[in-house]
Amino acid sequence: MNGIAFAQPLFLYLLVIVPVMVVFYLLKQQKVTASVRMPGLQSFAEAGTTFRLILRHILFALRIIAITLLIIVLARPQKTDKYQDVTTEGIDIVLTQDISGSMLSRDFKPDRLEAAKNIATEFISGRPYDRIGLVVFSGVSFTQCPLTTDHAVLINLLREIQSGMIEDGTAIGMGLATAVNRIKDSQAKSKVIILLTDGVNNRGEIAPETAAEIAKTFGIRVYTIGVGTQGMAPYPVQTPFGIQYQDIPVEIDEAILQKIAETTGGKYFRATDNDSLEKIYKEIDKLEKSKIDVKQFIRKEEKYLLPALFAFCLLMLELAARTTIFKNLT
Repeated sequence: MNGIAFAQPLFLYLLVIVPVMVVFYLLKQQKVTASVRMPGLQSFAEAGTTFRLILRHILFALRIIAITLLIIVLARPQKTDKYQDVTTEGIDIVLTQDISGSMLSRDFKPDRLEAAKNIATEFISGRPYDRIGLVVFSGVSFTQCPLTTDHAVLINLLREIQSGMIEDGTAIGMGLATAVNRIKDSQAKSKVIILLTDGVNNRGEIAPETAAEIAKTFGIRVYTIGVGTQGMAPYPVQTPFGIQYQDIPVEIDEAILQKIAETTGGKYFRATDNDSLEKIYKEIDKLEKSKIDVKQFIRKEEKYLLPALFAFCLLMLELAARTTIFKNLT
């Protein structure tokens, strides 16, 4: 950040002298130009107002400008350059997102999956110094985006995920295991997985408890989020008459999600609507804060030389004009 500052700003109060000098000069000119009226002397009066007489005011203007510049010189203008050295100890985070068919239920707006994507996007945007990755799962799991600080790419890949990309089901253990594999070798001060699901583990070769123990071994903290309202939720069903919505029971294995969180030192959350899911992400954001050290360096460069030289030239110009061109008028 660049700008002009003054080392001795109190001298700028001397600028009040300038309007006082102008007023004094104008009053003085009124007295000088006051004429004594005498009959028959109009032609002499007109002859007295010459172009050189009018230009004599330039001498005063030169002096006013020079005095203004000298006051600015006394205030010592300086150009200030500011630099910031930002040192961060970021946190590595893997978002592990359930994309099973049940994530299309409409107890969230517009549905669970889109709500989760939108709120996760805000979470990513609020953590510019962290490496964040994305794992998705349903019947199987895969890495949609490895750990990266290029959050624009990550957000684009997050927006592209859809239910039906892979075979249906809910392989919570596989999703968690894939996330652990992505983050286990991280050198970050804190390794975090945020696992979001709306169902019960029913697929995959790795049990959720086993994946949690693996995460604990590598010092990875897992925050689990169960999404779904209490009771029944409208689910889109394809019929010969188009898509119809049918209420289905919300089944979330909260006991398993709680155990995963407890095993790894994380925390379990239950989201029943968009607002509660947004609050959960905000709470996780507060729990996992990156350490950011900002050192500011300031370099100052004196800028009084140019106005000082300009003021000196104006004073010399006034002196020269007063002793030559305007010699008989001052």
